[in-house]
Amino acid sequence: MTRIVIIGGGPGGYESALVAAQLGAQVTMVEQDGPGGACVLTDCVPSKTLIATSVRKQALLDAPSLGVAFSGGPDGDAGVVGVDLPLVNKRVKELAQAQSADIATRVEAEGVEIIKARGRLVDPQVVRAGDRTIRADVVLVATGATPRIMPTAEPDGERILTWRQLYDLEELPEHLIVIGSGVTGAEFAGAYRSLGSEVTLVSSRDRMMPNEDADGAEVLEEVYRRRGMNVMGRSRAASVKRTADGVVVTLEDGRTAEGSHALMTVGMIPNTSGMGLEEAGVQLDRGGFVKVDKVSRTSAPGVYAAGDCTGVLMLASVAAMQGRIAVWHALGEAVQPLRLSTVASNIFTDPEIAAVGVAQRAIEAGEIEANVVKLPLATNARAKMQGFNDGFVKVFCRPHTGIVLGGVIVAPRASELILAMSVAVQQRLTVDQLAHTFAVYPSLSGSITEAARRLMQPGVSI
Repeated sequence: MTRIVIIGGGPGGYESALVAAQLGAQVTMVEQDGPGGACVLTDCVPSKTLIATSVRKQALLDAPSLGVAFSGGPDGDAGVVGVDLPLVNKRVKELAQAQSADIATRVEAEGVEIIKARGRLVDPQVVRAGDRTIRADVVLVATGATPRIMPTAEPDGERILTWRQLYDLEELPEHLIVIGSGVTGAEFAGAYRSLGSEVTLVSSRDRMMPNEDADGAEVLEEVYRRRGMNVMGRSRAASVKRTADGVVVTLEDGRTAEGSHALMTVGMIPNTSGMGLEEAGVQLDRGGFVKVDKVSRTSAPGVYAAGDCTGVLMLASVAAMQGRIAVWHALGEAVQPLRLSTVASNIFTDPEIAAVGVAQRAIEAGEIEANVVKLPLATNARAKMQGFNDGFVKVFCRPHTGIVLGGVIVAPRASELILAMSVAVQQRLTVDQLAHTFAVYPSLSGSITEAARRLMQPGVSI
């Protein structure tokens, strides 16, 4: 029986453990924090739970435009919609713990041994887990990553925070300054603005989320500004210091911004130091990320890696797929290499931004030839009924064959809507096939089939 030891219990770890156990391997998972890892306990699950609360509150604030008024407000306005932050954070933590417990139950039901300890490689076939030494035929490293810390902005857990420290706050920040306008910064900035905090978003680039779809980022920034957020573009933070009752952020150009709290969202560093990886022959890149190939192999025989510690794409879905691919390959199963062109992603802002396949910047740069259709969400009947005015559906296809190459959706629950385009990209469907698929009327998904109809190839039948 093949013995597999997995270091790390996040999506890259526990999903691969399930596959390995189901294929008959003897599996041990080493995780120091708890099943689900940081993704479930401190990062993805807690943040999306908090965001769900903020979206619900924003819906209440927007309700008067649909004819729903709340008592207590003057002249029929919405009145005061309060937030009980201790209760919100209690729910966040309890939900994370419950999800971790569910994962533990599921994994242990498959016969996987879970060791609560920090794991490290002794050599490619030996793992040290606490006071135990385990010999393995295959080792999978899935240790994740940790928020990057600026030396000039050391978090103190009270006023200067990483996103893992937010859930200990007892009161809503009066004025939250978010440093970093990538996906994480944009998500938390929007959430706390909807919850009621004054928010300043400090972006070092000329727009929010510079690595994401430009049209989507533009829509979101417009929404944020309309909701009262101060978005500071081309403003790189140099330092953050505590004051008597808050923080002061000093920018590289000498300007300052003052607030009650600062949230640092300036990237991630891999959890690879002190693990004996390089000593065991596992190559790391200059940033400390584990180098892997398309089937998750490292440079050390029998050692694989998956998830954020590889730096491939820091998404839970990618980590899980990397882990599954590693196990399938290690156990001799049929396997397809990881195809990043088929990865669907979502930014859990309000509205959400989901994308799959090629990016428009690649099309504009001439790297890929494609036809593009973009439909504003405001023309969709269901969007009008629900009062959704911001967003769009965008579809890319090959000019001659009509094969769907990708797309972007900016809308409420875009994370659910993107599946149709994800299937189309994965299965190499054409816009004609997508256009001939029934969509419910009225529905937001109807904009996907409408976009496909506008891209249909003349003279093509299915």
